[in-house]
Amino acid sequence: MSSSLRPLGLTGLMVPPLGFGAFKIGRNQGIKYPQPYDLPDDAAVARLLSGVLDLGCTLIDTAPAYGLSEERIGRAMGTRRQEFVLSTKVGETFADGKSSYDFSRNGLEASLQRSLQRLQTDVLDLVFIHSNGDDERILNETAAVAVLHEWKARGAIRAIGLSGKTIAGAQQALAWADVLMVEYHLDDVSHADVMAAAAAKSVGVFVKKGLASGRLPPADAIRFVLQNPAVGSLILGGLNLDHFQSNWQTAIAATA
Repeated sequence: MSSSLRPLGLTGLMVPPLGFGAFKIGRNQGIKYPQPYDLPDDAAVARLLSGVLDLGCTLIDTAPAYGLSEERIGRAMGTRRQEFVLSTKVGETFADGKSSYDFSRNGLEASLQRSLQRLQTDVLDLVFIHSNGDDERILNETAAVAVLHEWKARGAIRAIGLSGKTIAGAQQALAWADVLMVEYHLDDVSHADVMAAAAAKSVGVFVKKGLASGRLPPADAIRFVLQNPAVGSLILGGLNLDHFQSNWQTAIAATA
């Protein structure tokens, strides 16, 4: 499936058009999906992640805000770490049923250290600032950007970026980010111009919520996102391997 891979901006990383979003393997509280779901057990997680990787989907996206997700990926995929690009985030954590945000230097450093341990790896391929929506304040008044640059400089992170919520934040991040993660789908194209600007600067683009948190028909939504030439990968989650395989085939066909 290596023919499906494409370069992600100037990061040196090669990614497939569809990445696996690992939210649902770790968290089912405080969700925005229309239907509730049970968390799978460890054996089911291992089968799902191995199946996703065997399809050729060599990008897994997680975050400390995704509950048990990081540690479950580490347990299930530690022996296959060299086979996939690993993306996580910093700034938001989820514990005891609620999210909290910490963009202090100490908080960020501790979060990154936990991510390395949970994911059972020595290097994080991609780390995004996980914004609470106050993008510009986080970028301008906290240690977040500086800490990511420092960890990248010493080789613990390969590429850095912003998973934000505002156009202004994304525009500002173009000055330093290797990759942007933006919401973009049939019902919300507000980030289209900044995505094009990112592509013009060879900044990679990941799309989150491409199905509007499960509210759009997958086939149409996937094709729409991947028809935008700025998009490196669409991050899509799920707990059903058959559904993911169908979405994977749609993505491969859309980018053939």
